[in-house]
Amino acid sequence: MTQRDAAFAGYAPYEDGEHPPYEFPRYASSTRRAPRRPLYAPPRTLSELTGPVFSADDLRPGENDLARGPDGAPVLGQLMIVTGRVLDEDGRPVPDTLVELWQANTAGKYNHPADEFAAPIDPRFSGCGRCVTDAEGGYRFITIKPGAYPVQHTGNWWRPPHIHFSLFGPTFLTRLVTQMYFPGDPLNEIDHILAGVSDPAARQRLMAVPAPEVGIWETALGWRFDIVLRGRHATPVVD
Repeated sequence: MTQRDAAFAGYAPYEDGEHPPYEFPRYASSTRRAPRRPLYAPPRTLSELTGPVFSADDLRPGENDLARGPDGAPVLGQLMIVTGRVLDEDGRPVPDTLVELWQANTAGKYNHPADEFAAPIDPRFSGCGRCVTDAEGGYRFITIKPGAYPVQHTGNWWRPPHIHFSLFGPTFLTRLVTQMYFPGDPLNEIDHILAGVSDPAARQRLMAVPAPEVGIWETALGWRFDIVLRGRHATPVVD
């Protein structure tokens, strides 16, 4: 049984290589934050099994639209629509769950004071958004394609374009943080974080699928990215 199996005992076990190990030398910061003792799975109480509960009423209108600034003017970058479904381990839709997204801007710069990359900031682009899934588990964001960026002080390691996702699912036990990558990008093969997912099928589950039908004709590219919270076909945990 792996560390992740122990942490989520009771769910279908994961195969080795489906999720990055907690300590992965190529991803140097993991060696500082990896647990040094065996994981402890606390008893499950009602609070872990019955929440959290979200609804569209918890959000402000337009929180899923990152493509326009507070003044309504468009941000800089290649416009795209990212959509998909959130599913449980049995392939059933997960409605009314919070999906959060954050990403770099088109120059590979995060709108955060800790980002040391000497790239321009787009003052209109917040780089983060939220939505709640519909009855079929569907979500939708309007955003721009993020740029690649160098990870400072790592010997010229450039991260490929990617988008971070955070989900709660129906309970705290289905919490998931992951990343969406773009297929065919040459930096994917040398990304230290993606390299931690050694199983080819699991790596493929981190790739967005081109979907022209969900884009905007001659305006925005369309991408699909389905997220599976648990089970043998779960989306890998990549944080």
